[in-house]
Amino acid sequence: MKSPDRNTVSRLTDLPNVGRATEGDLRLLGIDHPKKLIGKNAYTLYERLCAATGVRHDPCCIDVFLSVIHFMEGGDPLPWWDFTEERKDTLAERQR
Repeated sequence: MKSPDRNTVSRLTDLPNVGRATEGDLRLLGIDHPKKLIGKNAYTLYERLCAATGVRHDPCCIDVFLSVIHFMEGGDPLPWWDFTEERKDTLAERQR
């Protein structure tokens, strides 16, 4: 399967790691186009999502947000789990 082109992608579900559920989460947060992910903070998006839904979502959502922001900001299309260690390290650092 060919990787999407970040310069022309227009649907959220065309992004790596984004299915219908994540698309719905992003739309709830006001992100209706992949380019709107550029410059966003995955941890802030996660906190906003939890607040908007009244549910504490699985922290793996952060990994997905990190992956799509990384991709849209010029990084390689990587599986979301490649960002798990980064998320765990960042959250552990914030606890200190």
